[in-house]
Amino acid sequence: MTWTFSTDLAAYLTAARPALAARPVVNTSLLTVTDSLERRGLHAHGTADPVFGWWTGADGTVTGALLRTPPYPVLLGALPPEAVRALGPELTADPLLSGISGINARRTDALTLAAAWGRPTRIVEELRLYRLGTLTAPERAPAGRPRRAAEADLPLLLEWTREFNRETEQPGRASEAALRERLSYGGALLWEHDGGPVSLAAFSRPIAGASRVGPVYTPPAARGRGYAAGITHAATGAAHAAGAREVLLFTDLANPTSNGIYQRLGYTPVEDRVHLEALTAPSRRHRYPFPVGGLRLPAR
Repeated sequence: MTWTFSTDLAAYLTAARPALAARPVVNTSLLTVTDSLERRGLHAHGTADPVFGWWTGADGTVTGALLRTPPYPVLLGALPPEAVRALGPELTADPLLSGISGINARRTDALTLAAAWGRPTRIVEELRLYRLGTLTAPERAPAGRPRRAAEADLPLLLEWTREFNRETEQPGRASEAALRERLSYGGALLWEHDGGPVSLAAFSRPIAGASRVGPVYTPPAARGRGYAAGITHAATGAAHAAGAREVLLFTDLANPTSNGIYQRLGYTPVEDRVHLEALTAPSRRHRYPFPVGGLRLPAR
C-alpha cells in the first residue's frame, strides 16, 4: 500500500480516474478541477505547477486520490482510512508536497490528518455537500425569469465572478477562459428582472453523471428578493437537462439561512468537509457578507 505523487497529469488520469468516477458525488471537486486542467491546461487555477497523488491498495487497485493546484489547499477525495493515516508523514517528507499550508478534506479525514501532520492546525472553513432529491420550486417565486448567459454577457460574468471571489476571499483569479468554457455548454444562467440581470448561477459540466451548482452571486443592491433561490432552482434544472443524474452543491455551515434554502429546494446533506490550515499560515477566515443574499458556493 503506497502513495504515489507526480506532476504528470496523464499518469494521474490513467491511475486515478476510474476510482474518482466510481464515486462521483463525494469526488465531485476532484473531478471538476481535473476536468478544467484537461481542458484549459495545467495552469487553469494558478501559475504554479499542480501536483497529483493517488493511493494504491494492497491488491494493486487505486482507491483514492488528491491534487494540489496552488494557491488552493491540497484537495482530497474519498480515501480509505489507511490512506489518510499514511498521508500525514508524506505531507512533510515528499518534496512535491513541500510548503503546503492548507488541506481540503472530509471532516473525519481532516481530523485524522491534523493528528498525523505534526503541525498545529485550525479549521478555517466548514462546508456541507448536498445532493438533490426532488427539485422543489421556491415557495414565493421571485419576480423575473431565468435565461442562459451568452457571449454578450461575458463582461458582466467576469465582473460578478471577480466580486464573488473578492467577497468570499477565494484565492484564485477570475478567468475569462473558464467563463467561455461555461458558456460553451450552457453552464451559466442569469436571472433577469426589469430588463436586466440581477443574479447569476452556474453549474459544472456533467462528469460521470454528476454536476455541481456554483458559484451563485447576487449584487448587493439586488439581495433579499429571492433571486438567488430562483436562479439556483433554474441552474439545478438546467444541470439535469444537460445530462446530470446527480446535482450537487456546497454550502458554508456558518450560514444556517443558506442551508435551509437548499433543503427547501430539495437538497439533502451528504457529508461535511473542512479547510484545515497550518497555524503558521496567514488566516483567511471566511466570515463575510454572503455574496448571494444568504447563499455561498465555492467557485471551483
